[in-house]
Amino acid sequence: MSTIDYMNECTVRDLVFMLMEERGLSLHEALDAVYNSETYAKLTDPATGLYFQSPVYIYCYLDRELTTGKM
Repeated sequence: MSTIDYMNECTVRDLVFMLMEERGLSLHEALDAVYNSETYAKLTDPATGLYFQSPVYIYCYLDRELTTGKM
């Protein structure tokens, strides 16, 4: 596992916890929301540089995407 992959997995963990806490989603629902989001696609694309941003910063994108359907 590369350093970027490890950072992404840690960010996904934090995003899932935030979704569970903020939106009251179950673990399964939160994982599904993260892994099927455009935000996750951007997170795993090293060219975006999103992987080195804080989970709170990335959560803002994910929350907007889940609320409006757009990133």
